[in-house]
Amino acid sequence: MKKQLWLSLVVILAILVVTACGNKNSGNNKQAAAPESSAPASAAAVESPSPSPSPEPPKEPIKVKIGVTGSDGPQWPLFKEKAKKELNVDIQLIEFADYTLPNLALANNEVDINSFQHLAFLSKFNVEHNLDIVPIGSTVVAPLGLYSQKYKTVDEIPEGSKIAIPDDPSNQGRGLLVLQQAGLIKLKDNPGLFATPDDIVENPHKIKIVPVVAQQTPRVLPDVAASIINGGIAGQAGLKLADAIFHDDPKAESTRPYVNVFAVRRADVNNATYLELAKLYQQPDIEEAVLKDTNGASFVTNIPVEQLQQTLDQLIENIKAEKAK
Repeated sequence: MKKQLWLSLVVILAILVVTACGNKNSGNNKQAAAPESSAPASAAAVESPSPSPSPEPPKEPIKVKIGVTGSDGPQWPLFKEKAKKELNVDIQLIEFADYTLPNLALANNEVDINSFQHLAFLSKFNVEHNLDIVPIGSTVVAPLGLYSQKYKTVDEIPEGSKIAIPDDPSNQGRGLLVLQQAGLIKLKDNPGLFATPDDIVENPHKIKIVPVVAQQTPRVLPDVAASIINGGIAGQAGLKLADAIFHDDPKAESTRPYVNVFAVRRADVNNATYLELAKLYQQPDIEEAVLKDTNGASFVTNIPVEQLQQTLDQLIENIKAEKAK
């Protein structure tokens, strides 16, 4: 019995010794395991490098519709070509017959951008139609000229003559200011940007004002003594600024409301593609094409968007204040 008990104690002690040694070795294995397991992984990384990323598929061109009122100038084909080459943008020009349609098309998502109007026109249109169309870049500024096929100077225009002016509010107002600067009429004090023939207070030459659609102002030249024609339309009609018998100063601060712009819906004011297109217009070859198209009657101008928006906001505020009177 004692012998059996002694043997049992020996067996238990042996088990305890073996277990203790096993635990000690397990601890050592844990410390050594990291380098042993990491070495094969490093070797695998060297022997089997990760595959190089596959080339990106060709980027799909972005399609952009731009509303215009005259797309036959040499700057537009050039602009489209540069947009495709430099920005991978396919531009479709949507031409409208008069100034009332491109902003409505923009508001109705029929075009993405339009390029036809100056800030004075845009401010009036926004207020009257309760729209929020905003500029994203300047394009051109053009002197507003008085042209004639019959007379070489303003002084030659006889009494009772007919003079055509654009019939849209902003160009009509500016046209009347040009006639006042030329000494043909006098407007009431502070007529603002949107004067009408009703604002004429003195007409010593008994001039008859004939409002017509802006695009028609060159075509009526044979039927009137003279016609107020804006720069872009004058250029497309083959008229040079030097042909005008009188024009206002395109560089004067007073002409800032008449800077033409790329315009978009408010929601698209930060659209990267549209902003890049606006910048593209400022390149030297576009400027040269504009000068060629307008026979030197329009000048590409680069005005910061913030200043354009400030001018637009001020014009809108003035219009609303006038309406509130």
